[in-house]
Amino acid sequence: MRPQKTAMLLAQRIVADINRRGNTVGDRLPPERVMLEEYEVGRGTLRESLRFLELQGVIALKPGPGGGPVVQQPDATSLATSLTLLLQFANAPFRTIAEARGGLEPMMAQLAAQRMSDEQLLDLRASVENMHEHLDDQTVFLEENKRFHDVIAHGSGNAMFGYLVDALLGILDGSAIGIDYPEVRRVAVHKAHLSIYEAIAERDPAASAEAMSDHIQQYLKYAEKKFPDVLAAPIVWGTGS
Repeated sequence: MRPQKTAMLLAQRIVADINRRGNTVGDRLPPERVMLEEYEVGRGTLRESLRFLELQGVIALKPGPGGGPVVQQPDATSLATSLTLLLQFANAPFRTIAEARGGLEPMMAQLAAQRMSDEQLLDLRASVENMHEHLDDQTVFLEENKRFHDVIAHGSGNAMFGYLVDALLGILDGSAIGIDYPEVRRVAVHKAHLSIYEAIAERDPAASAEAMSDHIQQYLKYAEKKFPDVLAAPIVWGTGS
């Protein structure tokens, strides 16, 4: 293995110090001159480390007087980018993402039935109801479709699932890659969401997993029948909207 670059080692130290100090979102890190003295590195190395942390969503670099690095909450954006690049160089098709969801999301629904908070359950119900009220609007439909799966993923109580679904849905944006949802299909999706919600609300892990599995399989069946070329198309970074 290649030895890690000094800038990467420094980035790890900076993150460790953020944790040690108990910094939270919005906290400013020490100014550059202080960090140069504290870490005993050159300006170029420090700036490379900070730029890397900015790209990972750990900090934001505020310009101007009184600016500098500010602690942020990382999200799934960098994970989605990394996954996209890995899959692109593996010549993987979009079907890869759909199949991965088929394996992951039933387990998420199963855990959500056991762990989802009452507040998250209300959020899930609101998503189902809002989708039903706007079945004639594909934009709202797509937003609620993503929200529904996000709430279940985060409601699973497993942080890994939350970030994975955020990343996978970021890559597999149906409207961006060419999968259309006519109203009859939107009605079917809403019906599936309602079934999943009811199973989770009843705290039935097995029924929740089964309902989610059926939902994802129906999506795959629909996409394979109507948009086989889309699923077979290679994943390319920058395909999203």
